[in-house]
Amino acid sequence: MQEQNQTSVTRFFLVGFGELHSMKMMFFSMILIIYIMVFNANFLVIVLVAACPTLHFPMYFFLSQLSLSEILFTTNIVPNMLRLILIGGGTMSVRGCIAQFCVLCVPTITQCLLLATMSFDRYVAICNPLHYTSIMTFKLQLNIVTFCWISGFLLALVIDIVLNQLEFCNSNKINHFYCDIAPLIALSCSDTSYVELVIALISVFISFSPFLFIIITYIFILANILRIPSSFGRQKAFSTCSSHLTIVCMYYGTLTVIYLYPPGNHSLSINKFLSLLYTLVTPLSNPIIYSLRNHDIRRVVHNFLSKCRNNYWITG
Repeated sequence: MQEQNQTSVTRFFLVGFGELHSMKMMFFSMILIIYIMVFNANFLVIVLVAACPTLHFPMYFFLSQLSLSEILFTTNIVPNMLRLILIGGGTMSVRGCIAQFCVLCVPTITQCLLLATMSFDRYVAICNPLHYTSIMTFKLQLNIVTFCWISGFLLALVIDIVLNQLEFCNSNKINHFYCDIAPLIALSCSDTSYVELVIALISVFISFSPFLFIIITYIFILANILRIPSSFGRQKAFSTCSSHLTIVCMYYGTLTVIYLYPPGNHSLSINKFLSLLYTLVTPLSNPIIYSLRNHDIRRVVHNFLSKCRNNYWITG
């Protein structure tokens, strides 16, 4: 009798950021500007790596794939977020909500695997430099990148199949600006133990395993760097890893606080703020960090801007 009285939910209501009143347009403009910067910065990295022969190296190829995943990640969330800001919250179908989360999983899984791949590239470059070109062939790069993207799509498909087995009833309110796994499980009136087990196993594969691999590779890298006799040589070797290490710390740090930190220890507002950092600030930081710390990319950008200025003065 109780199950018969339960109302089946067909649409979720995403609270977003609530009623922002006079701050609405300012907040909307700020998010839109950051999103445009994220898209342009990451798209520029993809174009530069593809067009400039001086950047045709494994690390930059993996970086371009990381930028592509960042574009997919933010584009999946931000347009609907902007809509929620304007209307003060909005509805989304249950199927659409699950689809948004599964599409979100594709670049997230790919990013975790790409970061592990980039640490392997640094390991080969520093610990086995004489065989670097013979090991990191373009065929191997394509195989690794293909594996990363296919893993993302296949695991997201598994998550999609599992989540679509859930039934939702009574409450339909999601106090967030995008569909995430925690509120979906919390709102389900089905037995979620199987879903939680599948999600936990996939999480181990896409987050813990790559992170452990990164730690192990950097232990070997650090040991090799410390054996370099000159301080200049050690500094130069470590500088090739600093950008990647910074991004790994930012990415896994934010991911850990959002998904692994006990939810009772921070409010929903803080969780939204951290998710906003993860959605916009981290994707913007990646190309900026590599541009500021990498001499090759800085030189290519400088040459590109110089050509643009020269063409402008010539045509002008």
